Amino acid sequence: MILYLHGFRSSPQSMKARVVGERMAALGLADQVVSPQLPASPKLAMELALSLIEGVPADQLSIIGSSLGGYYATWLAERTGCRAVLLNPAIVPRVNLDQHVGVTTQFHSDEPFEFKREYISELHALEVPKISKPERYFLIAATGDEVLDYRDMVAHYQGARQHVIDGSDHAISEFAQYVDEILAFCGVEARA
Repeated sequence: MILYLHGFRSSPQSMKARVVGERMAALGLADQVVSPQLPASPKLAMELALSLIEGVPADQLSIIGSSLGGYYATWLAERTGCRAVLLNPAIVPRVNLDQHVGVTTQFHSDEPFEFKREYISELHALEVPKISKPERYFLIAATGDEVLDYRDMVAHYQGARQHVIDGSDHAISEFAQYVDEILAFCGVEARA
C-alpha cells in the first residue's frame, strides 16, 4: 500500500498525486494507493493518516510525501517503521508557516483553507530531529526549489538514498520522469 500525502494548501488533485495514482492504475494497482484530502490541522491530518494505514504491516506500506506532506511522512515512517519517499520536504515548517496563519483557499479549488495559530504547536509535536533508519528513506530534492532550501533537506536526511535534481522547482515539474524510480523504492515493480 502507498499513502500519498500532499503539501500545504494542496490536495489529491496535485500534479504529483495524480501522476502517482495514474501510474499505479496503469500497473493495475489503483487499489493500492490512497491519497486523502488532509485537514489543515496537523493533528487531525495525522489521525486521518493513521486511520488509513491501520493494520497495514510496515513492510507492506510506503508513504510518499510532498513538502509539508514530506514532514508528515517522516513522522509516520518513524512511528510505523515503513518506507518513505520525500519530495522537497519541509524540515521545520512551523518556522515557514507562521506567515500563513489565517484564511485563504486551497490551490486546486476555491475551497476555504484556514490555518490557525495553534496548528504551529501541533506541527512542533510532529518534529523528527533525526531520522532513525536512513535506509528507509528516499529524498528527492530540487536545487531550484523556490520555497524551501534543498540543503536543509540533504542534511536532515543524511545517509538516506538521495536524488538531488539540478534546477527544477518546488513542484518538481518533471516529476513524471521519477515516478518509476519512486515506486521501485516503494516495492512496486514497474511493468511496461
